[in-house]
Amino acid sequence: MKFPFKTVALIGKRSTPEIAAPLLELAAFLAGTGVGVIVDELTAPYLGENAYTVATLEEMGRTADLAIVLGGDGTMLNIVCALAPHKVPLAGVNQGRLGFLTDISLDNMLPTIGAMLEGKFVTEQRTLLQAKVLREGAESQSALAFNEVVMHRGGASSMMEFEVAIDGEYLYKQRADGLIAATPTGSTAYALSAGGPIVHPALDIITLVPVCPHALSNRPIVLKSHSVLEVLIHRCTEASLRFDSHTRFDVCEGDRVVVSRFPEPACLLHPEGHSYYHTLREKLLWNKTY
Repeated sequence: MKFPFKTVALIGKRSTPEIAAPLLELAAFLAGTGVGVIVDELTAPYLGENAYTVATLEEMGRTADLAIVLGGDGTMLNIVCALAPHKVPLAGVNQGRLGFLTDISLDNMLPTIGAMLEGKFVTEQRTLLQAKVLREGAESQSALAFNEVVMHRGGASSMMEFEVAIDGEYLYKQRADGLIAATPTGSTAYALSAGGPIVHPALDIITLVPVCPHALSNRPIVLKSHSVLEVLIHRCTEASLRFDSHTRFDVCEGDRVVVSRFPEPACLLHPEGHSYYHTLREKLLWNKTY
């Protein structure tokens, strides 16, 4: 991470015209502090005429010192995997519903970002997963995930049958609707809905969570982060491999899915005083009394 931040990339929620006003406000604020501003090419059409440089995510990865995402957690998920390999830290301004990842409020956006430009922020390294599909021994598809890699049956009523190995050692064979390999960040996403544990994002682990397993003895298991997970698909009518909300591949019988930790973590920046437990209390409504 380069600090102080000399060039900041701004990325807004896609297909959301109302993002223009706060994004232009933030861009003007940043420019007023002497920081160079780059705007995402898919956000730029909503901003009208302006003097800011327009760039692709790939170009942002090469030139930006910091990326600020205005949107919700879904927007952040779409951006992290593109910028993390370039070691660009990210901060999020929440305009979505939950805000587990985009934790800067719109009301306090300018003073909070101003403080972060002065070095008043908390840095957090978060695990990414990489996965590839091997078909007839050759790699056919690959992608990165910030929350989870999910193998799931499609519209067919029958379950999938698959075999799981960890670091080359056979673990089990099971019938289920699917299987989730989740990062600590993803522990509060689909894995939580499937019965997985909530995991602090500082932990260096991968959680393996079956989706509606046929055998009740098949339970979530926590793996060391350097584990290599292999899933051999024995039977499925139609199934897919999904990476967060941004990438999807079809898989079929005989495919082997290999999941492992991506070498480069994602770097998130939070305002000073950030607390993961406060976020849980607020977003999961643990502070409510009934």
